[in-house]
Amino acid sequence: MPCTPGSIDLHTHSTASDGSCTPSEIITLAAEQQLSAVALTDHDTTDGIEEFLESASAFPALEAIPGVELSTRYGARELHIVGLFIDRRNTLLEQFLALERTRRIKRNRDMKIKLSLLGYPLNDNEPAFAAAGGMSANLGRPHFAQALMEKYNFPDLRTVFEKLLGNNRPAYIPRENASPREAIEAIHSAGGLAVWAHPIYRDRNERAYVRRVARKLAALGLDAMEGYYSLFGPPETQLVTETAQQFDLGLSGGSDFHGERSPNISLGCGAGKLCVPALLLEELKRRHTQRLRNN
Repeated sequence: MPCTPGSIDLHTHSTASDGSCTPSEIITLAAEQQLSAVALTDHDTTDGIEEFLESASAFPALEAIPGVELSTRYGARELHIVGLFIDRRNTLLEQFLALERTRRIKRNRDMKIKLSLLGYPLNDNEPAFAAAGGMSANLGRPHFAQALMEKYNFPDLRTVFEKLLGNNRPAYIPRENASPREAIEAIHSAGGLAVWAHPIYRDRNERAYVRRVARKLAALGLDAMEGYYSLFGPPETQLVTETAQQFDLGLSGGSDFHGERSPNISLGCGAGKLCVPALLLEELKRRHTQRLRNN
């Protein structure tokens, strides 16, 4: 699916977390789509960034931005903070990610036990786990869904989530997450910008929630909000844009691309209508420069 030439995508995932494309493949796809910039923002890991940046050297017209997506807990909800322009070798960020990996491994072990009790035992060496680096790697629910689909003949990943792994389904295990403050501080310590990812769930009326949380996060140092997203239409983008203006926050945007694990979401153009303007990146860079000066 062709994208608007020169547009950007600042939210993507590779095989370093729960995507199906390698970091190099994401670079190649971005170049084929004629994007002007792409960010790699894997869940709770920066392991793919070195390959990502090295691959980008073959495409001088494409700007590759190192990033990460951190999961936090705000009240009863999981809230994701994307970091852009990060130094992947920053000590404080590495410490934060090491703790998140420990929490993720524990959750995966608990989920494996729960699935076994439900009649769906999985071995540590399931192909879906092995391909991602084993049970000590950065596994997530998509890897479990893939393993269950392959072993128990579910028709697709969506069915696995609806039956077993989705929020509040029988095998769901809630994550122990850091606070938004901790995530924002970790991103800033690594020289990055902190962006509230996909702040709206489209099937809900979230205007009051988004503004209340944006006010709180802005006070904690949040830099921007994701106003352009694969599942957003014009009303959602308008709401986020107005909220960002109200609290002097920048705007970001991206597809949340996962490759084959989200087959309806394409790099750059999301579900088909996404177009993240390149002008947003210029404003984010300005804010990034200002933050570096203030630090």
